[in-house]
Amino acid sequence: MRILGIDPGLATVGWAVLESDRRGITPVAFGAITTPAHTDIESRLLIIKQDLEEIIKKYQPEEMAIEELFFNTNITTGIAVAEARGVILCTAHALGVKISEYTPLQVKQAVVGYGRAEKQQVISMVTTILKLKSPPKPDDTADAVAIAICHSQCRGSVMGKYFNQR
Repeated sequence: MRILGIDPGLATVGWAVLESDRRGITPVAFGAITTPAHTDIESRLLIIKQDLEEIIKKYQPEEMAIEELFFNTNITTGIAVAEARGVILCTAHALGVKISEYTPLQVKQAVVGYGRAEKQQVISMVTTILKLKSPPKPDDTADAVAIAICHSQCRGSVMGKYFNQR
């Protein structure tokens, strides 16, 4: 099963493609889609759409796991991220990729075993699980890897089916 993990954002969209089978999880590719600051939002959303289309066409994932939005204090930033997330969901759906969503708590629980884990713990576990020589950079990319790992571990479980009823 080829899985695309996505950490949505407007300035940076982390992405990771993993291969998951009975033998384990293998990294295929990972990186970040970046959009230039001080550019109108329409142009930034178009960059995200076009780059994501290229990633999906190149790596042919069967399923995509994306992090649900978590609003902290800045609602304006949250709205922009929600718009980017909408473009990401529409792009994947249009290209026939099955979509699942996970909360940050679920991702941390699946990767670290503790839903309130710190970011450095998640990055450390991602690096260990995939036997990487160094952690994925930037942090958004490491988050996307964690989301893909979470989906790999949860997709066939009762909890995975419960949280991703479509």
